[in-house]
Amino acid sequence: MSSGTILFEPDDRYNAFLTVCNHAPYGNGKLSGIAVAVKDNISTRGIETTCASKILKGYVPPYDARVVELLKSSGAAIVGKTNMDEFGMGTTTENSAFGPTLNPCDTGRVPGGSSGGSAAAIASGMVQMALGTDTGGSIRCPAAFCGIVGLKPSYGRVSRYGLIAYANSLEQIGPMGKTVSDVSTLMEVIAGYDRHDSTSHDKPYTHTPRADIRGLKIGIPQEYFGAGVDPAVAAVVRSAIAKLEELGAASVPCSIPSMEYALAAYYVTCTCEASSNLARFDGVRYGPAADTKKSWHDAYQEVRAAAFGTEVRRRIMLGTFALSSGYYGKYYAKAQVARENVRKDFERIFSEVDVIAGPTMPTVAFRLGEKSDPLSMYLADILTVPANLAGIPSISVPCGRAGGMPVGLQIMGRQFEDERVIDVAYAYEQAVS
Repeated sequence: MSSGTILFEPDDRYNAFLTVCNHAPYGNGKLSGIAVAVKDNISTRGIETTCASKILKGYVPPYDARVVELLKSSGAAIVGKTNMDEFGMGTTTENSAFGPTLNPCDTGRVPGGSSGGSAAAIASGMVQMALGTDTGGSIRCPAAFCGIVGLKPSYGRVSRYGLIAYANSLEQIGPMGKTVSDVSTLMEVIAGYDRHDSTSHDKPYTHTPRADIRGLKIGIPQEYFGAGVDPAVAAVVRSAIAKLEELGAASVPCSIPSMEYALAAYYVTCTCEASSNLARFDGVRYGPAADTKKSWHDAYQEVRAAAFGTEVRRRIMLGTFALSSGYYGKYYAKAQVARENVRKDFERIFSEVDVIAGPTMPTVAFRLGEKSDPLSMYLADILTVPANLAGIPSISVPCGRAGGMPVGLQIMGRQFEDERVIDVAYAYEQAVS
């Protein structure tokens, strides 16, 4: 179709959408007439954008994020804004101020987070593709839990202009879809240089996935099959790796010693950046109006206490503490050393192999309310955060089930070699479909 409108009436029993755009324009282009959902921390001109937080309830951006501009120019029908963990802080989409999203594979379980709404919208068949964001696994986790495909692109390959920031040095907008081909098509639309984003690189994506992986070397880190990884999940992933070997790839055992410090480095870094980024939400420019009769300090504290959720307040306080006088060197500076060690470990391994493979998540989707303490929730990110620390591309592709729930195979590659990780995922998908 070349022009017109699309009527979108989702059967949203999963609470995947926060805003529905019933009449979305579409026209000519690579995505003509295709329904695409957008995570609610990506700015959309004229459409409420809340980051699933009370503090941004009613906020309507005056401009589109660069990726939204590109979707529109490609002819996509942007049909709604999807639910998420508040400001992207979570692994379950239970931290939304507007209620949790349910997993279409089992409504008693979480869809993963923080891009859980986007994943649920795809898994339930409401849309074919969606945009998510990934700070420490927020695309790949829900992709694995909901049985879809999700790519965290190389840092800088997709413009972050218009993304409401949580942790600038880690987060990346990326494509989610039913299939690897869907993800590749969406990546072709959104990738490339943007002068409005200083972290952007001139790395357009024009690639058709190929299933030939003969001669490819795949690194298998021992840490990705160690303590904390459900043996049933590990067994499913090892079977998937065996399938890649049948296709002509060779597996090479390897080790990432810095994994021991990766999770701590990630949570210190992201909370410090969140403390800085979220300081702007003060009840003056955004959110519920502050009581101007009170002192600035009292009004600021009152608005933020009422409008931020528990997890957001926790991370702001942790970050503020780590950046405070006397603690910066003890926490933040050490986290950056650990982060560099992670990057160097990947660099060393990629001098010997082409990609790295392992489980996306250590377990299948949790039951709603199961991860009630923050530490157990944070530990669930152990297999996804290293790619964000290093800025490398990483994709999750469905590879079977454990206990009746989907399991994701994670494939990581060298920075800006997104095409290669997509090819490996595509080869696996084609072999088992």
